[in-house]
Amino acid sequence: MERVYLEEVDSTNKWAKEHFAELNHMTVVYTYKQTAGRGRLDRRWNYNGSGNIYASIVIKREGEMKEIYSNLTQYLSVVISKVLEEYDVIPAIKWPNDIKVCGGKIAGILAEAIIGERETGIILGFGINLNCSKVDMDKIDKPAASLNLITGMEIDKEYFFQRVLDKFCLGYDKFIGEGFKSIREEYKKRAEFLNRSVTVKVFDKSVNGIAKDVTENGALMIVDNNGIEQILYMGDIV
Repeated sequence: MERVYLEEVDSTNKWAKEHFAELNHMTVVYTYKQTAGRGRLDRRWNYNGSGNIYASIVIKREGEMKEIYSNLTQYLSVVISKVLEEYDVIPAIKWPNDIKVCGGKIAGILAEAIIGERETGIILGFGINLNCSKVDMDKIDKPAASLNLITGMEIDKEYFFQRVLDKFCLGYDKFIGEGFKSIREEYKKRAEFLNRSVTVKVFDKSVNGIAKDVTENGALMIVDNNGIEQILYMGDIV
């Protein structure tokens, strides 16, 4: 996997999109200081320090995008969770791909499709809180977590980052070949939302009910308050 290091950037996803044509498949663009990052639903994802990881993996494919590519964020959420577990913490995945530890969000993932005349692909961006101060965590308006505060030690961000990339590459071909079902059980055992009452925001509507399962293609199966089973392919648990 090729690396492109940026000392500081507004957004690794934005930079990767702007340079997509000149970047090779499976290039990772990364920085330790991102000034205008964002997550799903256009949420801000910023931290002024330099102890965290912000990265974007460039995935290129010729022709039409396979349906399985929409599940890459879920694949990456399992990969990052496995690395976090090496630090004796228990990560929980919030559908579809946010990662929480001790009730606070520790990692976010955002995929953006690239549809061009010659090439198609995905920019798979992610940010992980590794070395944040408690003061900075307290400034975030939603529950957040940082690995150093949980473990009580400074995290070697370069080592952590390499572990994520190694695991991502190790299982990538199998995932692309077999799809979400190849990680379904790994995903489900870390899914904090299953068998719980949830509210899922889908655009300007909300669905309330019990999250019963995650299907073989990564969709959320929910039994709503009227007892009707619904399969949600997009949305966000709030």
